[in-house]
Amino acid sequence: MPSISRLLGRVIFYGLLATIVLSAIPYGTVQLPWIALFECAVFVLGLLGLLDLLLTKAPLPTGISLAAPVAALCLFILFQALPLFAAPDALIPKMRLSISADRFSSLQLAVKLFALIVAGILLLRYAQTETRLRALVYVVIAIAVTSALFGLVRQGTQSPGWLLPLPNGARGFAQFVNRNHFGFLVEMALGLTLGLLVRGSHGYQRFAVFLPVAALLWVALIISNSRGAIFASLCQVLFLVIMIDPLRRLSERTSARPLFRRAVGGFAVRAALIVSLIAVFGYGVSWVGGETVVSNFELAGYSFTQQGAQGNRENVSRRDIWSSTWQLIKARPIMGSGFGGYWIAITKYHNASGTYTPQEAHNDYLELLASGGLIGSALVVWFVVRFVKTAHQTLRAPDPWIRAAALGAITGIFGVMIHSFVDFGLHVTSNALMFCALIVIATRASEIQIETRQDLV
Repeated sequence: MPSISRLLGRVIFYGLLATIVLSAIPYGTVQLPWIALFECAVFVLGLLGLLDLLLTKAPLPTGISLAAPVAALCLFILFQALPLFAAPDALIPKMRLSISADRFSSLQLAVKLFALIVAGILLLRYAQTETRLRALVYVVIAIAVTSALFGLVRQGTQSPGWLLPLPNGARGFAQFVNRNHFGFLVEMALGLTLGLLVRGSHGYQRFAVFLPVAALLWVALIISNSRGAIFASLCQVLFLVIMIDPLRRLSERTSARPLFRRAVGGFAVRAALIVSLIAVFGYGVSWVGGETVVSNFELAGYSFTQQGAQGNRENVSRRDIWSSTWQLIKARPIMGSGFGGYWIAITKYHNASGTYTPQEAHNDYLELLASGGLIGSALVVWFVVRFVKTAHQTLRAPDPWIRAAALGAITGIFGVMIHSFVDFGLHVTSNALMFCALIVIATRASEIQIETRQDLV
């Protein structure tokens, strides 16, 4: 039995790594056939994990409690899709309506969210050694580096092909249809890289490895011209400096001043950094918010055609969409308009000529309120509170590399949270899966089995 369990563990863990890698290739897995293939792969691995659990009867990792609020959110989405209400004056007899404006999209989203929950639980269960945690960290970074190199080469050669033809090269970058989705991927990997760069090991070998990687990711981010990603990455750097507080540490080592004065000085520096972060955030949202959104953006469900590619634009900015979304939130404040149903529900409140209907709110927080109302938002807040408590414990892990990986993952998550104020990169399956991996790195690390080894980068 132990040998079978070890074999299943390897198959499941490395199968998950392969799924993470492969999901990034076909435009980040946004078309329905690729999403279905991703879900099937995760569910097969989930069944193998269930078999392993029945054979070994091993206890579940404590971090699995994080799945509770997400599972509750998944059930809430299913509830939104139920045909609960009689339709007034319906042309079809006995027709019933649901809370969701688009029941089918809500059901699709519930299945995908459940697949992400399964993937997260499996990663929590099988990333139980430092070797496997390192493999997960380096896979996330390697995917972003490969994508960045691919984007730079493609940009330099001006090639529209490479087996991944984009609808419009000016809107996409690397394998992504939308350059902002590429930005989300880079932010997550950049956070991990910076965490390992500043805290990875006691030697200088980490600078030889992670400094060039960070520089490459930053250059690709600039060339991709994603405003939201650029401003989010700047916020990441400030956040990381606040977390490590290098000036206070230096003061504690070199200064002979009393403890109280050192503490006050450290607090003043950190307060100044926090004010700077708030200022950058405020300016960044204003800077990105006025950017015009292309009228055929994403083409409703990622239909990759050239429809409207030539000049079919309507001068609609994010601020216009946010204003309309706020009207939708006020109209359905408790249960929302249904996850996945935003693109239909917003048509009543979006004042435009009709050539462009927003598919997303370009602000995941407003879209969360519009789609899930106060109930859905409360479930997400529940998850965030549990995550912060667990991640705080991980940052106190005894092993320095573990702490560095957790710090990097938290920095990557912070970048995504900032960027989500102006975009919707987590709607892309591969980015959501990568985000799930960061959550596992930030929370599972405190329970990692430390192996005897020499310091590695």
